[in-house]
Amino acid sequence: MNLTIKDIAHMAGVSQGTVSKVINNYEGISESTKKQVMDVITRMGYEPNFSARTLATKKSNLIGLIYAGKINVDMTHPYFNEVISSFKKNIGLLGYDILMFSNERFQSDHGSYLARCRHFHVDGCLVIAGEEVEEAIYGLAKEGIPCMGIDIELEGPKSSYIMTDNIDLSRKVVEFFYLHAIRKVGYIGGKWDSAISHYRKQGFFEAMNQFGLEIREEWIQYGDFHEESGYETMKKILQSKEYPEAIFATSDMMALGAIRAIKEAGLRVPQDIRIVGCDDIAACRFSDPKLTTVKQDKEKFGKLSAYMLNDLINGKSQLKPVLIDSELMIRESCGTQVP
Repeated sequence: MNLTIKDIAHMAGVSQGTVSKVINNYEGISESTKKQVMDVITRMGYEPNFSARTLATKKSNLIGLIYAGKINVDMTHPYFNEVISSFKKNIGLLGYDILMFSNERFQSDHGSYLARCRHFHVDGCLVIAGEEVEEAIYGLAKEGIPCMGIDIELEGPKSSYIMTDNIDLSRKVVEFFYLHAIRKVGYIGGKWDSAISHYRKQGFFEAMNQFGLEIREEWIQYGDFHEESGYETMKKILQSKEYPEAIFATSDMMALGAIRAIKEAGLRVPQDIRIVGCDDIAACRFSDPKLTTVKQDKEKFGKLSAYMLNDLINGKSQLKPVLIDSELMIRESCGTQVP
């Protein structure tokens, strides 16, 4: 039986307007009337029409999930999968559902970010970093739609973002190598288009210069954060006349690909070349050898982004961006222990 507000009002002996006010938590309704209406709603298992409730409250309790960029990591990337899992749990506790937007449709119509947010009446958006990010993403934030960015720097009247302190992250790795008398260090970075690639490279180069370590051009390569690019870039590094003692790969997926290339070349990790990755995905603990990596707090990323987005939706503006600290997780692939 498809019940309506009119049916509930008749059963409760009140007006349709009163039922609507009770459902949408309006003030000025007596506790006895609220109970009278809610008893009927509970007994009959009534669910308010979504569209009608959205019009009444001006809120949909929907969050748009956008994987930004023409090249994006989407749900297949283990790092972002864990972040989204944490976000989903916490945003759900705050009373929201998630609506995932199709990037393919966005790419054919750059204006559709804003148009679709308005079409679905989303209360806000979570934007996950990608590569070759369209200007429309930044325009969405500037239009005043509450937006929370993860690893993408969003600026707008109701926008903010979270990312790891990526400069410090790279410094931690170089300092670790230096303290263990490792002087010949190579680097596999992500594409220059992304903010995290820029900051991790900056931190690496600054730390190498700080400790007086030589930056060898043939040991510097760039992938796309996925395993195959780590494999291919490591093969290029192995074409050098001299091998580095260690490699910092700025994602665990690329680090695992680099290990595969090293093994195929008849070399050993860590005996011949040490490897450090970044992200601390689950595979790090089961790889051979187990991968030393820089841990990003994925649970904290998801939880903070949920609560910050909720605050932006509810009128708090000018939330400052948050930089989260990282932690070096020592395992077998670096061939040493914490000093």
